Amino acid sequence: MLHTTPFLLFDGNCAEAMTFYHECIGGDLTLTKLGDSSMKDMLPPEKHDRIINAHLKNGDIEISATDWMASPEFDPIPGNTFAIFVIGKTYNELKIVFDKLKDGDNNERLQELHELPFGMYGQFYDKFGIQWIFKGEKKE
Repeated sequence: MLHTTPFLLFDGNCAEAMTFYHECIGGDLTLTKLGDSSMKDMLPPEKHDRIINAHLKNGDIEISATDWMASPEFDPIPGNTFAIFVIGKTYNELKIVFDKLKDGDNNERLQELHELPFGMYGQFYDKFGIQWIFKGEKKE
């Protein structure tokens, strides 16, 4: 079953922000640095101290986040630092919703669902300018 959570993108201060939210909300906080992940060789060493995945959960409250990794090709500006994060189990479950929501293949930031070390991943901005990020288990 699919579920969504807010997904926040920070420009180098993800750990600080998520630690603050954790202090305010409580619950469990997980912070993973890029340099501690299997994806570290995919990006330059100067990004290795950035947070590749942060997750805060306390009951029904859930927030996911990351530090911005796309600069300088795509800089963070107000409006593109928030996304709806769709999490699912199977590729097929994600693909159905992904294809319905995306705004054709002419999306400048479109990344079709593809496999990464942590599972399936894809993203795009819909026709209303809302960013969607999808994550699921590896393709069967």
